[in-house]
Amino acid sequence: MKRDVGVIIVAAGSGSRTASAELKQFRWVAGKPMLLHSIQTFQARPDVAMVVCVLPRQYVGDPPPWIFQSDAERLLLSVGGRHRSESVANGLEDLPDECEIVVVHDAARPLVSTETIARVIEEARKGNGAIAALPVADTLKRVDSSGKVVVTVDRSGLWRAQTPQAFPRKVLERAHREAREADRMATDDSGLCEQIGLPVVVVRGSERALKITEENDFALAEALSIFRE
Repeated sequence: MKRDVGVIIVAAGSGSRTASAELKQFRWVAGKPMLLHSIQTFQARPDVAMVVCVLPRQYVGDPPPWIFQSDAERLLLSVGGRHRSESVANGLEDLPDECEIVVVHDAARPLVSTETIARVIEEARKGNGAIAALPVADTLKRVDSSGKVVVTVDRSGLWRAQTPQAFPRKVLERAHREAREADRMATDDSGLCEQIGLPVVVVRGSERALKITEENDFALAEALSIFRE
């Protein structure tokens, strides 16, 4: 199989909303360090040419040794930026030229399934940007600064964006280039594409792809890890 997929795992955050002094992405969950889950899951695909882990600067030259419990020939370490978009851009620059499809994933979602990864890559091969997402099931309320409910928001057509997100490389490079030139940012890469009218489609994500943000999320991820998609 042609190896034409590059993966950027964003792991440059400080994890300040958890109670531990250790970096969140280095903590163990479901039997191994959080970041290692994602590295090994993506490297299990035969079409993945390279996985770039974007880390805080101080760890690029001295990473934790367990990170090499992976295919070291398909692993690069890149320096994180001042914000997420800059970190992704740094990882994008480090991908080898043969990576025509680029997948961006958050290290904080260690339990992403192979099925979800396959769905976003399939769409990217069609020329689309693709994001994993789940439809909103809860009733949504907009509130003011005092906590008073202002209005109930119609949830039809609303989805909760996750990662991975996959793009043709030229599409993602254009989105980042034009964002830098216009001094624009977005909370994810699909947002950069949307800002300039590039097509992005949604594929079904998974509840297992929980984003570990706060301390209680570690216990929830442990519980979810026993379930398959």
